[in-house]
This record gives sequence, C-alpha cells and structure tokens, in this order.
Amino acid sequence: MRGRSIILDHIQGREAAALMVDGQMDDLLIDADAPRPGTVYRAIADRPVKGQGGMFLKTPDGPAFLRQVKGLSPGQPLLVQVTGYAEPGKALPVTQKLLFKSRYAIVTPGAPGFNISRSIKDEARRDQLLEIAHDTMEDGALGLILRSSCAEAEGADIADDIAQMVELATRVLGDAGRDMEALAEGDGPHLLAWRDWVAPAEIVSEEGGFETRGILDAIDRARQAQVGLEGGASLYVEPTRALVAVDVNTGRDVSLAAGIKANMACAKALPRELRVRGLGGQIVLDLAPMPKKDRRSFETALRQAFRADDIETALVGWTPLGHFELQRKRARTPLTEVLR
Repeated sequence: MRGRSIILDHIQGREAAALMVDGQMDDLLIDADAPRPGTVYRAIADRPVKGQGGMFLKTPDGPAFLRQVKGLSPGQPLLVQVTGYAEPGKALPVTQKLLFKSRYAIVTPGAPGFNISRSIKDEARRDQLLEIAHDTMEDGALGLILRSSCAEAEGADIADDIAQMVELATRVLGDAGRDMEALAEGDGPHLLAWRDWVAPAEIVSEEGGFETRGILDAIDRARQAQVGLEGGASLYVEPTRALVAVDVNTGRDVSLAAGIKANMACAKALPRELRVRGLGGQIVLDLAPMPKKDRRSFETALRQAFRADDIETALVGWTPLGHFELQRKRARTPLTEVLR
C-alpha cells in the first residue's frame, strides 16, 4: 500500500499513534506511565552531586537530575522541563532551558530573537513569516523558532499556534509558587502525531484502527529481535541492561559484496527500527564482514539515514574490534516495557 497514513487509537488502554509509510510502520508512539517529555515542573533543589556538576531535584513525580548546574542551593525552587525517559531506578532527566513546542512554533524563554527553519528557502515566504511573528509576539524576553511546517501553512494557523505557545510560556514563567508542582504536561501520542508528523497523510481516528489497518501485526513484528532486510539479509536488535546490541547477517548471499550490501541495508533501516522500538542509550553494531575501505561509505549512509530522524543520535565511531557505536537520546520508553 503506497502513501502515508496516521492511525490514532488506543492499545492496552494507552493512547497510541502509528505512522505507516508505503505499507510499513515508520514510527510508533505509545503513552507510558512515566512523566512525558516536555512536562514542566516547579522543582525543589535537593542535593548536589560532587564531581558531576549536577544536582538531584524533588518533583511531584519523583527525583530528577539536573546537569551542569551552578549557584543552586538545596531547598531553592526552580523551573525545569523533562527531556526524556529515565532508565528504571534512575532520576528523571531535566533541563532549565524550557521549550514550548507546537506544530508550527517553538517559543524559547531566555533566548530572544526570531529564527526560521533553514529548510524554508523562499525569501518572500521567510519575510511573510517574520511579519507574522512580529505581529503576534509582544514579550521581548521570549524567543521564537518557526518550524519547517510553516512553509505551506496558513498565516492565521501559524499566528494562532504562536499565540497559544506564548500564552502557555507566559503562564508558566509567571507562576509565583514555591512548592513543587507540575505546571504543564507534556504532549501525548495523538498531539505529538499532529505536532511532528506534518507531511500530507491520511488520518484514521476511528476506534479499532490499529486492528483494521494492520498496526497490531506490525507491533508484534517490532517486538521480535529479527528484522528482514533487502536481499535476504537480516539484523537482530536486542536490548540489554547496558546497551542495545545490533547484529547484521548476510543470509544466504555468499558473494564478495554480501557484507557491504547487508551493512548498507542496515544503515537504511536502523533509525526506523530504533524509533519503533523506542530504544536509546548506547548502541553497538556488530556488522557483517566488509573491507575497511568500505567503512566510509557505510558511515555516510548511516549519517544520511539518521539526518531525517528527530531523535538526537551521535555517531561515535569504530571500536578496536570493528564494531560501530552510537549514542542515542532516551526520548521514549522501550516498547517491551510499555506493552507487557
């Protein structure tokens, strides 16, 4: 089935959204029990961590950890935002750099100025967007980023989006409380789908869409370690407590180019497989055998594949044993933990 479809439904009582591209599940969002990324707290400083330059904080949803903090005393209230999901038994990762993000606009307190996505090249359109921003923004302490989705959007929709994010930012920043409290909740899967999956797509929102559109079958496949690749190759994605291990196999192909073909197919498929499974942290690739001269081509293909992925991923490089390492932000709860 060609084309893009966004299916909004629930699974095991949890709100969920799936993105299908040409008949294959390209992304999957399922609500977890943990606080959502984007949630804003008025937290209370608890205790510093010597040697790490960080501090543990108290929040209504448990302890949080703030990195690279200076001038903060225990008992002091501060505004922080959840940046991702914590590993079991660890504190929530938070930041003091708040972002209020929607489909068209990102309001940036403490970072004044207007910025427009570089993907919008048309100068006339950029001028129109700047005019909308100036007409809508009044608080000079708030900055604004206009996202790539503004390229084809109606001016009134963009202005409304900016106004809503400014109102939310103003309300949160103007809060004068002293006790720990959740001031704004992060977006759930349905709102995230509207916010981030902006390319034209068929929207399916009736109850039972996951079953009728084959999403449940796709989720079952995503819960398996093995992933079939082009040309009969395969990879195995297996999370452990310490890292995510990815093993690439050539299958029945015994040609001289079997290794590089399997590894290039892995580079193309890996961002999708990590996204759908909700995996992050340290990722180690045990690639199929290939000459060292082909490593650069593989790295280029891998970098290109992750460039289109929204989750921050660092390509660390090769190990002495010939493995390739990545470091990926824990932006989601692993699928195996969300669905039992």
